[in-house]
Amino acid sequence: MRYTLLLHYPEMTADDMGPDAWAEGMREFDEYAKAIDAAGVLRSAEVLQPSAVTTSVTAPDGTLRVQDGPFADTKEQLGGTFVIEVDDLDAAIGWAAKAPSIGWGTVEIRPTATRFVDGAWTPFAD
Repeated sequence: MRYTLLLHYPEMTADDMGPDAWAEGMREFDEYAKAIDAAGVLRSAEVLQPSAVTTSVTAPDGTLRVQDGPFADTKEQLGGTFVIEVDDLDAAIGWAAKAPSIGWGTVEIRPTATRFVDGAWTPFAD
């Protein structure tokens, strides 16, 4: 089964955290990504730029609205994603529990429903 681990946590800069804590966080995420990859379950990983450079697009009444910044005003922002392919939810929970940001944020586990492959949307098959 394919799952996306959505990492939500407060945005901080190297200046906010201090250079040693920043370097330690980068090291922990590097080790985490390498562990998932070495286990053969990593399909992709993305670290997102800060929410300050986000552009949100909506059209609730048919009129396109482009807004700077994230749509939701929360302390935690989506900071990155890991797409993994594992046997079941328990395995996904195991990897989510190892995310370095679990101590200061939330890891949302979302199963894949469909995916775009070879020019078509298809239901994801285990």
